[in-house]
Amino acid sequence: MKVLEINGGHSLTGTIRISGAKNSSVALIPAAILADDEVTICNVPEITDTDVLTETLEYLGAQVKRASESIVINPNTINNKEIPENISRKLRASYYFMGALLGKYNHVEMYFPGGCSIGARPIDQTLKGFRALGADIIEEDNRYIIDAKELTGAHVYLDMPSVGATINTMLVAVKAKGETIIENAAKEPEIVNVATFLNSMGAKITGAGTSEIRIKGVDTLHGCYTEVIPDRIETGTYIIAGALMGKNLKIDNIIPEHVEMLILKLKEMKIPIEVGQDYVIVSKVEHSVPVNIKTQGYPGFATDLQQPVTVLLTQCEGTSILEETIYENRFQNVPYLNKMKANIENNGRKIIIKGKTPLEGTDVVATDLRAGACLVLAGLVANGTTTISNVEHVLRGYENIVEKLTSIGAKIKLKEIN
Repeated sequence: MKVLEINGGHSLTGTIRISGAKNSSVALIPAAILADDEVTICNVPEITDTDVLTETLEYLGAQVKRASESIVINPNTINNKEIPENISRKLRASYYFMGALLGKYNHVEMYFPGGCSIGARPIDQTLKGFRALGADIIEEDNRYIIDAKELTGAHVYLDMPSVGATINTMLVAVKAKGETIIENAAKEPEIVNVATFLNSMGAKITGAGTSEIRIKGVDTLHGCYTEVIPDRIETGTYIIAGALMGKNLKIDNIIPEHVEMLILKLKEMKIPIEVGQDYVIVSKVEHSVPVNIKTQGYPGFATDLQQPVTVLLTQCEGTSILEETIYENRFQNVPYLNKMKANIENNGRKIIIKGKTPLEGTDVVATDLRAGACLVLAGLVANGTTTISNVEHVLRGYENIVEKLTSIGAKIKLKEIN
């Protein structure tokens, strides 16, 4: 079993360079199936999530070459066969193969995707989009058989602005006959990244990044080159690390607008932060002000930063309230923070954080990806040693996290224990 061992209380200084976005990469890799020629995706993070997706492509018969920070995919040798449960359950993003294979071949068979246990994550909106475009869906336990005699453009209204449903509907619509309009679409930067990739192949997508996306279907999509945007959640996580223990810590290779809500909250806390064109510089302060935070879809406060920012709120002087509106089971980090001597009350969809509380290192468990990131941050600020188990969750979302934190002064090790 692997664990992360952190000796806390050390200042963080220097520069961290942000990797490509996990949430973009996990959609771009399946989307490559739609091309009729070889595609190259650059700035791909070397994390276990992207490893699983490339293995899935290889299982389907695609030719995949992985180099440092890039993937070259030739989809011409794909055999559109069933994706079994032991593959699909490894991560949530495997369901982008649903959209890509349906869009390319009008048929897909696979099992319900896996992922972190952070609450109900149904795919009903994705299936709604598929049906609107002409697909018939048979569900047998966790197995889906999705088939379309012909994919035809349609008007799709999403009941909620789901990132996954927006991307999956785009993947199917790009080769459907006629025009598709997606209303109440999600606006996240990763959706723009995917749309740019598809347009580079020859798709005709407008409106990505707004609540209405229009797609005119095309007959063929060619090979292309694209680049993954910087990871805004990794960016936010390290900005929070700087606010906790930073001494002029520079977070480089970022798009500041993508973390604007976090930056505004840090300024509200009276934490000094300098914002440049593609970087921020942040430092710890002894006295920070409590704030209230409510998670929302982009451009609101990201749910993926809710757990990491909780650590920072424990160090504010006074009471903060944090409300989670996206997932109902995203406070699994709270018992472990309280074990580290935080003072947090769980009140359904809200938590009340009373600070400032000195955190104490102890043994904790990463229950999911962002809970794990939260506990890493807690370990950095805590007195003594924090040992985090189930770290596979963390490693699937943060490229070279140990090396990056070590380079700026953290005392952190990845250890194998019996």
